[in-house]
Amino acid sequence: MKMPLVSVICTTYNHEDFVDAALASVARQTYPNIELIIIDNASTDSTLSRVDLFCQQNPHAQRIANAWNKGLCSAFNQGLALAQGKYVIDFSGDDILIPSRIERQVAFFENLPEDYGVIFSNALYIDATGAPGRFHYPVDATGRVQIQIPTGDVYKDVLERYFICTPTMMMRRSVIEALGGYDESLTYEDFDFWVRSSVRYMYAYQDEVLTHKRVLPESLSGKVYQPRSGMLQSTFSVCNKAYDLNRSQEEFDALALRIRTFIRKCFYAQEFELAIRFRHLLNYIEDPGLPTELIVFLCRLRLPVNWAYRFYAQRWSKKLTGRRGFDVKFVTNS
Repeated sequence: MKMPLVSVICTTYNHEDFVDAALASVARQTYPNIELIIIDNASTDSTLSRVDLFCQQNPHAQRIANAWNKGLCSAFNQGLALAQGKYVIDFSGDDILIPSRIERQVAFFENLPEDYGVIFSNALYIDATGAPGRFHYPVDATGRVQIQIPTGDVYKDVLERYFICTPTMMMRRSVIEALGGYDESLTYEDFDFWVRSSVRYMYAYQDEVLTHKRVLPESLSGKVYQPRSGMLQSTFSVCNKAYDLNRSQEEFDALALRIRTFIRKCFYAQEFELAIRFRHLLNYIEDPGLPTELIVFLCRLRLPVNWAYRFYAQRWSKKLTGRRGFDVKFVTNS
């Protein structure tokens, strides 16, 4: 098999409890041709000292220590500027790669046509202790997915819903560079990257569980309902990009449906003015309709609903990510 170089760009921030396991999972890969680039985003705990110890023991790893937290997108772009690999993995300092992940993904990617820019797979969610929870996609007894996963031209699917587990992706470096890297004006990267890349390149799903994604209360995805977190403002920016990129009425319909979801999220997060801006964008596509107009009306009343919704969301998140008795032998023994 060809062995093209793979660049693993690891971003860390206050991951002292998890970074040792994360970096060790890269060092244990069965694939030999890997460059590891670590960017610490001004951690205030012992993360950086743990990274330095790893680099002493693994001198081929590269390390950048930021003096201040530049944000996730900017930190990744720092690593991308150094990357030389044909393929790139965006790796968080609290996730874990199973030992054969890169070997399996490279083999899969190398057999795809050049117009495929991104591959992704299934993942097992783990908690702070490493205990397994649910899978990103439901699986049968052999670990194979039980539902249909979009593949090929997934642009409309990306607009419709969240379905890709970000840390499972492997990307062509040429694709990321053609897009100019991640948009550093945004709080988070994945929705924007999916929109800008899937409109130009094909995506392929690899039906294997190759990553353990850690779910923590302070995870970025949990901040969407925190007022003024910047998450929904970034989402609004991406929706405007999608409006300009859309190629068909079906894609506009998908975007309209997603905007309605974001208007509700703005209400729950008490981002009332942003909900009104989303409503204006929706109006360019279709009539918002009575249910959406009702939510916007409630936004104008500026009701203090955030505390109640966050309480509900935290309880629901614990229910979803809690252990459900899965047989994960095929994962942990891989």
